[in-house]
Amino acid sequence: MNVNQHTPMASPYGQPQPGYGQPGYAPLDGGYPAPYAPYNGPASAYQPGAPPQGYSPFTSFPSKAVAANPVSDLSSPLDLGPVRGPPVSGAPPVSAPQPYNQYSHSHGEMQNGPPPMTQAPPRPAVSQSYNPAGLNMTGPTHPSYPQHYGPPPTMQQVTNQMTGMQINSGPPTPAGPGYAPPNSSQPPVSTAYTAAPPTSYTQGPPPASSAPTQPPPPSGPAAPQQYYGGPSPPSQQPFNSSLPPTSQQQFTSSAPAPSPSQQTFPPSSYSGPMPPASQAPAPPVSQPQQSFPPPAQPPFSAPPPPASQPPAFAPGPPLQNQGSFPPRGPPPSSQPGSFPPPGPPPTSLSSGPYPGQMPPQQHPPPSQPSPYHSGPPPPGVQMPPTSMAQSNHLPPGPPGPPGPLQQPPPQPGMPGGFPPQQNGAFGQVRGPQPGYAGPYPGQPNYGAPAPAPAPAAPAQKRLDPDAIPSPQASDMPAVQKSRHRIDPDAIPSPIQVIEDDRAKSTEPFTTGVRGQAPPLVTTNFQVKDQGNASPRFIRCTAYNMPCTADMAKQSQVPLAAVIKPLATLPPDEIPPYLVDHGESGPIRCNRCKAYMCPYMQFIEGGRRFQCGFCSCVTEVPPHYFQHLDHTGKRMDCYDRPELSLGSYEFLATVDYCKNNKLPQPPAFIFLIDVSYNAVKSGMVNIVCEELKSLLDFLPRENPEMDSVVRVGFVTYNKVMHFYNVKSTLAQPQMLVVSDVSDMFVPLLDGFLVNMNESRQVIESLLDQIPEMFADTRETETVFGPVIQAGLEALKAADCAGKLFVFHTSLPIAEAPGKLKNREDKKLIGTDKEKSLFQPQVGFYNTLAKECVAQGCCVDLFLFPNQYVDVATLGVVPVSTGGSVYKYTYFQAQSDRERFLNDLRRDVQKLVGFDAVMRVRTSTGIRATDFFGSFFMSNTTDVELAGLDCDKAITVELKHDDKLSEETGALMQCAVLYTSCSGQRRLRVHNMAVNCCSQLADLYRNCETDTIINFFSKYAFRGLLNSPTKAVRDTLINQCAQILACYRKNCASPSSAGQLILPECMKLLPVYLNCVLKSDVLLPGADVSLDDRAYLRQLISCMDVSESHVFFYPRLLPLTKLESDSLPVAVRDSEERLSKGGVYLLETGLHLFLWVGASVQQELLLNIFGTPSFSQIDPSMTSLPVLDNPFSQRLREIVDSFRAQRSRYMKLMVVKQEDKTELIFRHFLVEDKSASGGASYVDFLCHMHKEIRQLLS
Repeated sequence: MNVNQHTPMASPYGQPQPGYGQPGYAPLDGGYPAPYAPYNGPASAYQPGAPPQGYSPFTSFPSKAVAANPVSDLSSPLDLGPVRGPPVSGAPPVSAPQPYNQYSHSHGEMQNGPPPMTQAPPRPAVSQSYNPAGLNMTGPTHPSYPQHYGPPPTMQQVTNQMTGMQINSGPPTPAGPGYAPPNSSQPPVSTAYTAAPPTSYTQGPPPASSAPTQPPPPSGPAAPQQYYGGPSPPSQQPFNSSLPPTSQQQFTSSAPAPSPSQQTFPPSSYSGPMPPASQAPAPPVSQPQQSFPPPAQPPFSAPPPPASQPPAFAPGPPLQNQGSFPPRGPPPSSQPGSFPPPGPPPTSLSSGPYPGQMPPQQHPPPSQPSPYHSGPPPPGVQMPPTSMAQSNHLPPGPPGPPGPLQQPPPQPGMPGGFPPQQNGAFGQVRGPQPGYAGPYPGQPNYGAPAPAPAPAAPAQKRLDPDAIPSPQASDMPAVQKSRHRIDPDAIPSPIQVIEDDRAKSTEPFTTGVRGQAPPLVTTNFQVKDQGNASPRFIRCTAYNMPCTADMAKQSQVPLAAVIKPLATLPPDEIPPYLVDHGESGPIRCNRCKAYMCPYMQFIEGGRRFQCGFCSCVTEVPPHYFQHLDHTGKRMDCYDRPELSLGSYEFLATVDYCKNNKLPQPPAFIFLIDVSYNAVKSGMVNIVCEELKSLLDFLPRENPEMDSVVRVGFVTYNKVMHFYNVKSTLAQPQMLVVSDVSDMFVPLLDGFLVNMNESRQVIESLLDQIPEMFADTRETETVFGPVIQAGLEALKAADCAGKLFVFHTSLPIAEAPGKLKNREDKKLIGTDKEKSLFQPQVGFYNTLAKECVAQGCCVDLFLFPNQYVDVATLGVVPVSTGGSVYKYTYFQAQSDRERFLNDLRRDVQKLVGFDAVMRVRTSTGIRATDFFGSFFMSNTTDVELAGLDCDKAITVELKHDDKLSEETGALMQCAVLYTSCSGQRRLRVHNMAVNCCSQLADLYRNCETDTIINFFSKYAFRGLLNSPTKAVRDTLINQCAQILACYRKNCASPSSAGQLILPECMKLLPVYLNCVLKSDVLLPGADVSLDDRAYLRQLISCMDVSESHVFFYPRLLPLTKLESDSLPVAVRDSEERLSKGGVYLLETGLHLFLWVGASVQQELLLNIFGTPSFSQIDPSMTSLPVLDNPFSQRLREIVDSFRAQRSRYMKLMVVKQEDKTELIFRHFLVEDKSASGGASYVDFLCHMHKEIRQLLS
């Protein structure tokens, strides 16, 4: 569907919108993972006796099913496609399920349905998507994807279908309400879809007995349902199975047949026919079952099902569904696909395939009989299809006994097995926390049970969102109509993926295996260096590089590495060893000059070595000779870091120094603006006061010794004031240079001094500066001469160093580098907009080049009250490896803490000076492009006057020949720098990745966060030469090409209505949309040109963890805090917020504490010390220190977040409905943005449309 059509919000979850084919969704998943064999479920559950014949769990399930197969890990189908016709009546033949299998499971991709149990579960094909709902479930009768074609079922039908899809617990209702009329010839659309959404929940199962025994009344479309309901359903069931059983069950199981009236319900709200009211309660019970995941996992919150129900379940292995729902906790890692975050969705949702909660799908619980059944898919499976659906379902949603399994709907009010918050589980309910009516008036009430259309409503919990992707238009408020037809819970959830990765990353990550992708940046893990650099130093976009340039061009996956050479390591990891080879220096290859590393092969008994990069053979110097053991390794291999580790340092010799002489210790020069604005804002006072204590913390290698860094001081407005602070003086002396057009330093001796020797003079100076300029009336400033002054001082002292410039306004005074105000809102959005990001004058580019040559790094602290032209002032900091800090409308009271923390960290952090970085690669690829804060005078050397522990350089690699799968591809990043103690060193990081000749292998081993980091830098640099719209279109096009190539070459055949995503890239659309909606590419009316230029420069040197949280902020619910772990995050959408909750949102630059209007008094007292919402002071920037465990833990969390980031995040308290909420909402990136950015659902539909156009 085209993204532009908004999908109406899932309404209370009624039927899907007419136009929208749920089935499409289903396809998303692509099918069950192979791992699960189709589960025919306990036969009894379905009907006593053999499983219903048509029922192939997989089959029916198509849509939701996730491919469990490993391959699937490759992909997840998401069905966004056209509506499919209602299912045909007639159950599919039993064999039908096989069709699913038909997609070869082998690929590992998701299949549509579970494979028949009999066959060994094949792995789904990687790309395999799952059949559209149409699956052959019905049997040959319907074409595989026929659904797509045909009149769209009515919403209701669809809904019903969906429900039907879900596993029905009992025989399917003849006509699940959800289903289209049975007769329809098309395969049931919704099945596929439905499958995805498990409605099951909702529907209470009918009384146990009834469910199984009687099919639902035909009132609904019987045939299709049949699948679901009838025995035949089994095949379909798979569908269901994939969905959370619950939903399926709902349909069918729901009760024999809900009374007609119930059926009538808006199916949407309830997928399945509702059981009679009386039945409803039962469901809850069963619900619990569903809650529990596989039996083992009672975790589900729900209580066990009533005894009678269990039997239904019993027959099967534990319900997989249940499993799927398993605990709300973080989704099992296995759930590969499941996106949903752990938050608890409503039960039904959970049942949905996606519920994040499922226990780890990956491995079915032991008890579960078949992988399919209940538990999560087998580990291999783990990667279920990426597609939304898939992930959602638990893979196993399996066919378990459909009915019981299904779990009846949860109680209406209950969330179902999961905790209310459902982060993103597909299947889960997406609503806000329970009880939250709608996030805001007019919004649908997502989390909470949907309003009951009819009495039966209760049962309908919100059905699996998936199941009912879109409510009937009539059901929804007007606002919603414009919203998505797709249920947000049915699409890949970032939270689910993050939680899955955390769950599976329990062991230390060892770097010895070539081409192994590391855990995500959001996961805490320990690294053990065994020959490749730690991911803290280097992260790649792909750990399987294409062997040829043609293959790389076909896939369009960028080949790049994000390198952070001086990254700080956690306390439990060992910093790189320093190796000293004496006067001869490091051992290198004669031809390519690569440094000795684990990839060098020793030959001829150890007398020579062959380079792993260029294959040249070099003699081993006599002092470095060592005998080889029987494997050809040197005997001292593990005694030498350069032979066994991925990262290490060499002590450089004089040959590696400028002018062949060892460097002097570096200097720090503080240049303070003392114009009227600077003094009035309080900045001058704060800087001078802070420097008195801060200068005791200058960087040093050895904490026991004093720092050797020297310091100097300058103040300026229209003229420059230098200070002599020689230790022998009683008072500092001031020398004024008023001719700023020809800058020089008026003194040599006494300007740069040792802090300890001149402490008294310096403190006297810092006390006098604020007094001297307290009554200044000078408003004009200069800027070029300020940097020239610092540069000249470093030249005179013959050392490298760093300038700390504290500046307030546009430099309009007559002097070199004078600027004018060129901010012109009329240029925004035009072809001339790019000129606003380019420097106004060429002066600063020339100055930057001179600074780099001297090793003069510039850090700029800006305190603007109006336009200061950051695009131009930032040229020197960005080109010298420095940083820009910006405090707009600086107020001493509220911004002091943020500024001082930034300044302290900037002064104290370890930094290398006069650095040169070169990236060498093995034959076949080469580094062609670089992004970050540096200067390049040739095509290979990245020159950095300063390089600190926060700076990352992104390197793009291109093919210049073929690569071989045997040798892989090698990369060596060597950085030559002067340490802050004045020592010249070489830091070396080595990285080996695999090479592949199959596209499926490339798509199996990519890292989306790194790809987004690269795309954002590539796009933001593109703004200098292209209109913003062209940059945005280029990004969308490349992303569509990546996904279309996967769909065409790696995914198993499926209908065009399905969106199929590679497992490791299923979050590419949501993250890419965040980049497209960023202030840089799509500014709101309130975003200044300076803000955009600042962010553009800032992101150019961000590492992957910082860019991840910047584009997709972390949103934590704070209702309950554990002492040892963080609460599971929720997705960045307004509908996930409960007005009874408190949430902490972190972007890496800001922290927001959002307080709902109806938070309980106890929580307010614990956090703010006030019992009432109205008494909270929205202007507070720090939390009150209260003596209760909740307050202490919350402050610990805030402090830990700040400690992880390179910039101090100021806390902003946002009260619901307050004016500051607009700022907060800007960071809820899954919603539409005020500046016109698409919501995640709409963008996903748009991407699907783009992909289909490329494929057609």
